[in-house]
Amino acid sequence: MKKYRPNAGIVVFNKDKLVLMCERLIGEEGMSWQFPQGGIEEGETPQEAARRELREETSITSVRFIAQMPHSIIEEFPEEIKAKFAQRGIKTDGQEQYWCLFLFDGEDSEINLATEEPEFKNWRWDKIENSDKHVIYFKQEIYRRLISEFKPIIENFK
Repeated sequence: MKKYRPNAGIVVFNKDKLVLMCERLIGEEGMSWQFPQGGIEEGETPQEAARRELREETSITSVRFIAQMPHSIIEEFPEEIKAKFAQRGIKTDGQEQYWCLFLFDGEDSEINLATEEPEFKNWRWDKIENSDKHVIYFKQEIYRRLISEFKPIIENFK
């Protein structure tokens, strides 16, 4: 039986209808951009975990919840990722992701990646339809699903 870690994924868009992309500290050059995400702790809802992870990874707190995908997405890790986790004593086949969409209503100066446990080295605002182009290969299909689900909401947001 496969084991999946509960995970909250966060898509943040701004008033210009651009999404926040963050570049991981470690990763393949040019293919390490992604949306913030992180584990859901015992007793947390996906939305609560998303807000906490967003704050821990980017320092952002000025967000308004807009939507959540109606179903989770299974992210199956490739064997090399499973092996890296196993070396750290973590036995997982991947993540069961719950994706939330938030509107950022703060100032860009609020975004600070120099957090207590940094995960990212750069950030940028981009069109959501570009989000699958610079993410690691095994996340690309998930990002295409996020584009399909969240792009109409972002485009039609008033």
